[in-house]
Amino acid sequence: MQNQLEEIEDIVTESGIWETFLDILGTVLYVNEAKTIRITIGLILLVFVIYTLTTIVLNFVKRVFTKKLPKADKAKFNTVFSFARWLIYLVVLLVVFDNLGVNVTAIFAASAALLIGVGLALQTLFQDILSGVFILIDQSLHVGDIIEIDNKVGRVEEIKLRTTRAVTIDNKVLIIPNHLYLTNSLYNWTQNGVSTRESVSVGVAYGSDVQLVKKLLLQAANSHAEVINPESTSVLFTDFADSSLNFKLIFTLNDSFKAQFPASDIRFEIDKLFREHNISIPFPQRDIYIKSHTKDQ
Repeated sequence: MQNQLEEIEDIVTESGIWETFLDILGTVLYVNEAKTIRITIGLILLVFVIYTLTTIVLNFVKRVFTKKLPKADKAKFNTVFSFARWLIYLVVLLVVFDNLGVNVTAIFAASAALLIGVGLALQTLFQDILSGVFILIDQSLHVGDIIEIDNKVGRVEEIKLRTTRAVTIDNKVLIIPNHLYLTNSLYNWTQNGVSTRESVSVGVAYGSDVQLVKKLLLQAANSHAEVINPESTSVLFTDFADSSLNFKLIFTLNDSFKAQFPASDIRFEIDKLFREHNISIPFPQRDIYIKSHTKDQ
């Protein structure tokens, strides 16, 4: 076997195939005026080989890390990994060029103005990407969370590297650039759990039996099918207002995303119970006194 390999090597050497191959690899495709950048066919071939090997290694690492991850965490890892992949490609490419004698500093100097222009134009894009990486790493937001940002409420459907997609109660798609999470206050309604505390406020006329009012408010809330933990339902006597005694009914729901519908049902029930027990809900009243002035003749 060794003899056969040596014979093949001698044939290749004697025929000049090897020299021809090296000449092809050394063929210059581009040289700048300062001769600091020199691109040959061999360099392009080498970059392609290194790119292929890097891709194989990265895919292997990806399979190793995502093998035992849950589906949700796997999606987050893939998103971050896709961003890191291009950074790794860039670093490997620069290292290869530097080891081959290509003046990497000259490349950056030649494209400095272009890079500055691109950086300024894509500043918001980079902010979105970095914010997306932070969201995925610190897990401050998950698919299914109900969030409120800029007075807009939606259920998170998808978290991407640049944007987050949420659906509002009106079934409208809300596309949120990720950098807004760093510059605005974000309210996560469900980070502590899917159940939330909701409330309905109501006022009754002065002279009403406040203990009866409390009993009827508790009955209105706890009779609703979507109210959970009836023992946690409570009534607060909030104020002696100008025209009414104000109360706040607090109850727990398992789906805060559609809280407006149970709250509406509870208001209907409150109005019904108050009418049955002759408890009136007042409206503001003002007495106007008109004074007449008589001129002395």
